[in-house]
Amino acid sequence: MAMGRRSRSCDRSPGMLPIVHLWLLRLLVPLGGHREFINRDGFGNDKLAEVLGLGEWINPAPRDFYPKAVRAQLRKLYQAGERKLRGAERPSCLSSNVKRLAELVGLSDNDCRILEFVVLIQNERLLDDTADWLGQLSSVKVFHALSALLDLPEREIRSSLSTQGILHRSGLVSVDRNGTSTLRTKLDLLSENFADLIASSDADPISLLRDTVVLSSPPQLGIADYGHIDSWLSVLHPYLKHSIASGRKGVNVFLHGDPGTGKSQLAKALAKELHCELFEVASEDSDGDPVDGNRRLRAFRAAQSFFAQRRVIILFDEVEDVFNDGDGFLGRKSTAQTRKAWINRTLEENSVPTLWLSNSIEGIDPAFIRRFDMVFELPVPPKKQRERIIQAACADLLDTSSVARIAESESLAPAVVAKAASVVRSIRDELGESRAASAIELLIGSTLEAQGHKPIRKNDPNRLPEIYDPAFIHADADLTRVAAGLVRSKSGRLCLYGPPGTGKTAYARWLADQIGAPLLVKRASDLMSMWVGGNEKNIARAFKQAEEDGALLLIDEVDSFLQDRRGAQRGWEVSLVNEMLTQMESFPGVFIASTNLMEGLDQAALRRFDLKVRFDFLKPEQACELLRRYCVKFAISPPSPERLAMLTRLEKLTPGDFAAVARQSRFRPITSCASLVAALEEECAVKEGAKAAIGFLQ
Repeated sequence: MAMGRRSRSCDRSPGMLPIVHLWLLRLLVPLGGHREFINRDGFGNDKLAEVLGLGEWINPAPRDFYPKAVRAQLRKLYQAGERKLRGAERPSCLSSNVKRLAELVGLSDNDCRILEFVVLIQNERLLDDTADWLGQLSSVKVFHALSALLDLPEREIRSSLSTQGILHRSGLVSVDRNGTSTLRTKLDLLSENFADLIASSDADPISLLRDTVVLSSPPQLGIADYGHIDSWLSVLHPYLKHSIASGRKGVNVFLHGDPGTGKSQLAKALAKELHCELFEVASEDSDGDPVDGNRRLRAFRAAQSFFAQRRVIILFDEVEDVFNDGDGFLGRKSTAQTRKAWINRTLEENSVPTLWLSNSIEGIDPAFIRRFDMVFELPVPPKKQRERIIQAACADLLDTSSVARIAESESLAPAVVAKAASVVRSIRDELGESRAASAIELLIGSTLEAQGHKPIRKNDPNRLPEIYDPAFIHADADLTRVAAGLVRSKSGRLCLYGPPGTGKTAYARWLADQIGAPLLVKRASDLMSMWVGGNEKNIARAFKQAEEDGALLLIDEVDSFLQDRRGAQRGWEVSLVNEMLTQMESFPGVFIASTNLMEGLDQAALRRFDLKVRFDFLKPEQACELLRRYCVKFAISPPSPERLAMLTRLEKLTPGDFAAVARQSRFRPITSCASLVAALEEECAVKEGAKAAIGFLQ
């Protein structure tokens, strides 16, 4: 939709405008500016003297300048000006634009006259320079000066420029009430370019906002791409729909989430679904320079007045500029905190529904948060949703396996995918088909790393070993029967413990396949945070993500989070265990915790596991059967009784040792059963407490 009808330029009137001429005379005579204008030997501004009709006194012969006579002539010019120019019209463009604004936001005649003056003092250099001779003005003196200039009672000037007046509430004109300054500086317009726009373009009033509020671009994503927040959308969408239809006031929604998660795209998609225009409060001006929080609030205030009668939603992105731009350490308040009463009133009375977007909710005054109708976090989409987004953006650039592998990156936001796809597609002809896919991965991976996330994994981290069978796990429970029960119930909490390599993680991967659910693996390094409370948030986020994905959640090295609270020395150690227990109890799916260190775990935590299973080193018969399987895999001769006997003497052999040797075979070929057994022996020899090597095998 167009922001407004196309503007057309207005021709400026040649020479000095009659109304400006009158204001110049009023500045000089009744307001006393002549004291600076007329000096002992000449004028403070020769151009002004010429414009006013005092040109004969410019550059006179020495000693022929008579200040008293000049002042007398100036008074006569002023008196004549009052008679002839009192009803002078304003420039046609300015007058017609101000009239449209008056109809749109409800300006009074006095408001219009003040607005016209403020626009002209911004545009007319001579008027501004002459007003400077009034010196540094307080707000009280500003009201007095405007009363004399506009020939209006001072009480009416005060009323129009009060914080309750429409000029202030609409953001069109505000008075700087801090300290003293020149007349022009004390009177602030909506934006730096507003004076030029309103005086030079015959346009729809909405177009006058283009430096402060801009029409949003069409969405690149649709509501269907936000299936992971269906529960929120089921409330948000009808609420906005009802509010727009009924004209409900004070409709504000606070949406936060990591950069790139699609907050802006969601706002655009919602506006499209609701058949509304979406206008964004600008965060930078036409020159690309950032707009400070105070001016953004004024733009928002103006938008509320300008769009009150239109089917519009306002988007206020990067609200940190307003709510979190203070400095708690130095005691400096945020922009919002310095205007707390106004912000609170706005959040209760704004006429246009507004979506407030932020990358983080941290540091925002809770007094503001509680005034929003809804506050919710937009997380990174779950894996299935990420796959759909990647497929939609890169279907012609990536194959199915690449899409699935890239989607494994849990921090991958939709905006990162869209940007990478756009870049690669623009140079696709130069890259060729074969290099386009690798370019996509390169761009996505580098962005993830720059954001502090892990890069795209080159291999599927959840892939099972080529030779896998739960029969090769030495456990104190029947894992096949356990799996069958979990397939039926789709719910359970298991603690798998035992030495490294005994198959705990691999069993979780196999179990996820049996259940038909994705596997979400979190290690201690994924969840630990350097910030206070960060560990707890990461744990909660992991359980939430698993629930949204319908995934089996595996937390490896869970001992880092479930240490016995009786030995805790710091408060955060207790809160960490409490958070883990709370999340475990409320999680509806299958949760598996694995650890190598069962000793020292919190006893209350152990009671909350439905089943605790010990994984141990391979039994001799398991080791021998697994050796036979790997001989087949490597296409080597089956093991002889002698090799099997040697193998059974390896007391700490695990399925992980076989997997490690299989990986070694890529650069250290396995050519015989003897070399295979020797490699397994080496794996066992480096383990703590392992028996001495049994000697070289021939």
